[in-house]
Order: sequence, then structure tokens, then C-alpha cells
Amino acid sequence: MSPVFVALLIPFLGTALGSAFVFFMRRDIPPLLQKILLGFASGVMVAASVWSLLIPAIGMGEGPKAIMAPTVGLLAGFGFLLLIDYITPHIHPAGGPEGPASRLSRTTKLALAVTIHNFPEGMAVGVAIAGALAVDFKMAGALALSLGIAIQNIPEGAIISMPLRAEGNSRPRAFAIGALSGIVEPLGGALMLFLATSIIGIMPYMLSFAAGAMLYVVVEELVPEYSQGKHSNIGTVGFAIGFALMMVLDVVLG
Repeated sequence: MSPVFVALLIPFLGTALGSAFVFFMRRDIPPLLQKILLGFASGVMVAASVWSLLIPAIGMGEGPKAIMAPTVGLLAGFGFLLLIDYITPHIHPAGGPEGPASRLSRTTKLALAVTIHNFPEGMAVGVAIAGALAVDFKMAGALALSLGIAIQNIPEGAIISMPLRAEGNSRPRAFAIGALSGIVEPLGGALMLFLATSIIGIMPYMLSFAAGAMLYVVVEELVPEYSQGKHSNIGTVGFAIGFALMMVLDVVLG
């Protein structure tokens, strides 16, 4: 099986795995486990944004202008997710303010929230793969990024499927809806892979755009989620481990 296909598919499999918890758990993922998983994935994603996306984007330019494309792309990534966050009716998995008023159920809004930030995660993987193919980056970095995102997707799949089951849906239906929230990831990855390899000169913008989108997800969704309630330091420990591991993988293998 092609490494490119595997890297695109892994994040979706993480969502599907989390959604499958509905078949053998009566309650949600234990809070401590969820915090450390989210913290670990956040650390991986932040480190990947720096070493696998932003630094390579800066390295593609020369002189003072080398920072212009990464800066524009980074801010565009943040702005894109901010816009999507604003115009789409949803709620954050960790609670907090809702999006625009709507008649959608809480579970539907949760599904939208997860789907919204699954797309940029898929984009980031697609751009990292494009970098590996186009400018001789190591594929190991893209695979490590994909795995980190998949780990973060496990609790998110459960966040969708288990409330759906509690609302009276069958287990297969709850699993299917939860898993399908992750289908946008390989689609987003494939789209970015196509664009980044087809348009000359766009790579620095795409790499930094994916970094900005992914950092927005970490700051807006993941950090507040594992910082709430008791034992928030467990998530911080997970973040440190994830960041360190991704940094080592990227430097040693990339």
C-alpha cells in the first residue's frame, strides 16, 4: 500500500476507532485518558506545525522576502478557520460559546464542530505529503503528523457516537455518523496534495496555511478541552511528551 494513501487515511481511522467505542463502552472515555490523549495530540500538532510546515516554508525563500509567504499563509490559515467557526452553527466539544443560532441539536452541533476542524487537519497532512514529494522532505515526518492527528481524533469520534447512542440511535448508526465526521480528512488532504503539486510557487503558502489552520484548532478547541476541570496538568504533560516526540521524529527522520 502506498505511503501517501496510508498517511491520508490514518487520521480518518482514528476517528472511526473512537466512534467504535460505542460498541463496547457504556460511558465516555475516562476524563484522565481523554486529557492526556488531547494534550499529546496538541503537542504533536504544534511541533509538526513548526518543524514540518513553517520551517520548510521559510526555507523555500531567500533573503528578507523568505518570511513573507509563510506569514501570509499562516494568517490566512487562522483567518479561514475563524471564518468557518463563525458562520457554521456548532458548539465546541469543551463547551463555551456557540456559533450562530440554529435549531440543530447539541449532538449535531458537536458533529459539526468535529467536522470543521477535521478538514484542516487533513489539509495539513496533504500539504506535508506534498512537501515530501516535491522538495525531498522525508515521508516519515508526514506519517508522524498523520499519526498524531489520528490519536487526537480517537476521543473526538467517541464524543460524537456515544451521545448519539444515548439519544436512542442504534449502535451501528451512532458509529457510522461518528466515523463519517472524519471522512473530510482524506478529502481535504487529497485536495491540498493536488493543489500544492499542481501550482508552481504555491508550496510555501500552502505549508504555512496548513500550519495556521492546525494551530487554530489546537488553541481554539483542544487546549480549552483538556484544560477544563480537575487534573488539567495531565493534559499539559501529554502536550510536552507529544511535542518532544514529534520534534525528535522530525529532526532524526526528517
